[in-house]
Amino acid sequence: MKSKYVFKAHNLLLLAVVALLNFLGILILQSASNMDTAIVSKQIFASLTGYAVCTVIMFLDYNRIMRYSNIIYAVTIGILLAVIIMGVAHKGAGRWIVLPVIGQIQPAEFAKVGIILFFAALFGKREGHINEPRILIPSVLLFGLAAILVFVEPNLSTTLILCVIFSAMLFTAGLDIRIVLAVLVVGGLLTAFIMFLFSTDKAGLIPFIKDYQKERIMSFLYPDQYSDTFFQQRNSIMAIGSGGYFGKGLFNTDISSVKAGNFLIEEDTDFIFAIIGEELGFRGCMGIICAYILLILLMLWIAMKSKNLSGAIICTGTAAWIGFQTFTNIAVAIALFPNTGVTLPFFSRGASSLLALYIGVGIVLNVGMQSKD
Repeated sequence: MKSKYVFKAHNLLLLAVVALLNFLGILILQSASNMDTAIVSKQIFASLTGYAVCTVIMFLDYNRIMRYSNIIYAVTIGILLAVIIMGVAHKGAGRWIVLPVIGQIQPAEFAKVGIILFFAALFGKREGHINEPRILIPSVLLFGLAAILVFVEPNLSTTLILCVIFSAMLFTAGLDIRIVLAVLVVGGLLTAFIMFLFSTDKAGLIPFIKDYQKERIMSFLYPDQYSDTFFQQRNSIMAIGSGGYFGKGLFNTDISSVKAGNFLIEEDTDFIFAIIGEELGFRGCMGIICAYILLILLMLWIAMKSKNLSGAIICTGTAAWIGFQTFTNIAVAIALFPNTGVTLPFFSRGASSLLALYIGVGIVLNVGMQSKD
C-alpha cells in the first residue's frame, strides 16, 4: 500500500529553517548567558527532545489527533487552572508549575498548541457555518475561558498572542469580513481610549492592567520621566545600534560591549535580539528576520495546499503564533512596543517554549506531508 505521507520540498525546507534558527539560537544563548554551561546544556537538551517529539508527531495523522480535541481542550484548561491553584511565582507572575520528574513548566506555552488543535477540529467540522451565532458565540466563549485563565496569571502578553492566533484561525475558517472590520474598529477605538487614559494620567481607571504593566506603558510613552523603567529598552537600542552593519562578533567580550558591561537585563530571554544586533550586526539581524519570514511563508503555503480546512487552520494558527511573537519581541527590543516580556521563538531560553514550538511545527509538517499535490 502506498504511504499517504509524502515528503516534499517545502517540508524539508521548513525543517531546515527551523533547525537553522534553533542552532543559531543556541549560539546566541551561549553568548547571552556568558557561557553558562547549565543554561546552554538545558537548551540543547530541550532542542534535541523537541526535535525528537517533532519527528514523531510528523508521522501522526493530525486528523486522528483532532478526534481527541475535546480531551485536548479539557487538558489545556486543566493545566491553566493548575497555574492559578499551585503556580510558582517569579517577578510577581505565577506562570509556572512544578511537576514530578519533569520539573518546572509553563502551561501557557502548551495552551497555544491546545487552542490551535481544538479550534481546528471545531471549525473543520462546521465548515461553512462559522458565521452562524450558534457556532460563533460558543466558540468565542470557549476561547475566552482559556484566555482569561492566562490573563489572570497574570500574563497579558501571552493573552494577546492567543487572541491573534484565534483571530487568524477564525479568518481562515471563513469569518464574515464585516465582522472582522467591526472587531478591528472596536479594538482600535478601545486601544485609542486606553492610550488616552495613560496620556492624561488616568491609567488607574483601567481595572484589568496591573501596576507593573501600567509602569511599562508609561515608560514607553514618557521615557524621560520613567527612565528607571525604560532603561532596559534604551540599553537594548544602544546594543543593537553599536553593532553597526557587521556586528562586533559572536561571543564578543570587548570592553565597549553593552552585553559585557552588564547593561542588559533578561538578555537571554526577552532582550536576546539586542545580543543578535550587537554581535551579528544589521546583516545578522536581517538574515534571521528573513529566516522567520521564510518559515511563516512556508507554513502559509502548506495551509494553502492542505487537503482540508482543519489542516489549513492548524498551519495558519501556528504561523500567526510564531509571526506575531517574533514581531512583538523585536518591536520591544527596538522600543516600538512597550516591554511585554515576550520571548523570541527558538532563541530565548526556555524549555517549555521550545518544546511547544516543536510540537506545533511537527503538526504543520504532518499537514504538509498529506497535502493535495
